[in-house]
Amino acid sequence: MIKYIGSKRALLHHIIAAVDHALPNGGAVCDLFSGTSRVGHALKREGFQVWSNDLNAYAHVLATAYVQADRETWIDKVELVLSELRTVKPEAGWFTQAFCHDARFFHPDNGALIDAMRERIETMGLEPELKAIVLVSLMEGADRVDSTAGVQMAYMKQWAPRAFNTLELRTPDVLPSVGLPCRATRGDAVEVAGEVEADLVYLDPPYNQHSYLGNYHCWESLVLWDRPETYGIANKRVDVKTRKSAFNSRPGIGPALKSVIEGVKAPNLIVSFNDEGYLSRDDLVEMLSARGHVQVVDIAHPRYVGARIGIHNPKGVKVGQVGRLRNVEHLFVVTDRPVELPVAA
Repeated sequence: MIKYIGSKRALLHHIIAAVDHALPNGGAVCDLFSGTSRVGHALKREGFQVWSNDLNAYAHVLATAYVQADRETWIDKVELVLSELRTVKPEAGWFTQAFCHDARFFHPDNGALIDAMRERIETMGLEPELKAIVLVSLMEGADRVDSTAGVQMAYMKQWAPRAFNTLELRTPDVLPSVGLPCRATRGDAVEVAGEVEADLVYLDPPYNQHSYLGNYHCWESLVLWDRPETYGIANKRVDVKTRKSAFNSRPGIGPALKSVIEGVKAPNLIVSFNDEGYLSRDDLVEMLSARGHVQVVDIAHPRYVGARIGIHNPKGVKVGQVGRLRNVEHLFVVTDRPVELPVAA
């Protein structure tokens, strides 16, 4: 899956263990801020019926491929489409100009491949789930040859070595059906919350000023293929300025998260929140206590690679100091009864 500062890859076994302990007999789980769908994918693999939701288009595509789509339905068609795309001749277009020349997230040779493949996908008339799987293959192929430190707010001063590799399309790990339909939706969590009925709801909201749309704007433009107006050194989509989330606002996050927590209909909640966030551990415990028995698992882990590299000015000179290299992820597990949770490693 794509590099993502909000990814729960390192914490996944803690999250799945908490869900397993809350729902020992399985059930339906809703992930309202699905991001890369790493959590939803893992839950589906474990046999849960999953509903993944996110506001960003690239996240919805990831959820459609990794949660909603079933392998037995699509895998043969996926292989045929990817085989055709691998024969496409490079042809530079909007993507190459925007993200290889005006900004340097990808080498122009790969930009021309991305342009040509994305144009071909748009003309193929693919069913929505099949198109999502193919777009994920292209997105992940581009991610493996990018020239960033993990976010698309800036690019490397010199090309990253991987940027010279030729983009390769691989078949995404689409999972078999769990027997009941899983689903992917695209919507604002505050608005969707009232529609949710599940055995457990997992919440991993944005927690500070960093916008996932701003951090991964290249993927949004690749998926939407709308050739948007752009701005700044990073050539971000102009709608990054207007598509603001209350969760990226210090005064907005508390009321927004409280609304979601109060709105969902589920006997169990798991909330993932970082100690770099606008809300404190105590804030979350207080907010969640009205829903049931609250337990907290604290997990220390390294900060994302960009923080470890340090702060640099536009000339590439290191300036300032990084405050810390590790942070703590809190898992708040809210159940209608006490549950014996595994101890964090």
